Amino acid sequence: QVQLVESGGGLVQAGGSLRLSCAASGSIFSIDTMGWYRQAPGKQRELVADITNSGSTNYADTVQGRFTISRDNAKNTVYLQMNSLKPEDTAVYYCNAWIGILARDYWGQGTQVTVSS
Repeated sequence: QVQLVESGGGLVQAGGSLRLSCAASGSIFSIDTMGWYRQAPGKQRELVADITNSGSTNYADTVQGRFTISRDNAKNTVYLQMNSLKPEDTAVYYCNAWIGILARDYWGQGTQVTVSS
């Protein structure tokens, strides 16, 4: 079992920045890829960015160049630095952990990010 707890969401004006954190606990030795997804009202959940346990990253086109994902394996924490935020970035952001050996993933409870124009 893996537990994920997100923090760092909030309300920010367009052009501003936020940093999300996701702390993992439990069977953390088995986590492969960690990532951030988001879901806006009336829309499907979508990948924002992910990072493997070796540090390889992947970003959605809509956030490339504005968001940075990073991972501190010693602290079992993944971060999402979000700069130049836009109103369309408004969503609930979810942390995800993929465990390849189990072929399953785990989700955090989500944190709200609201960007005002």
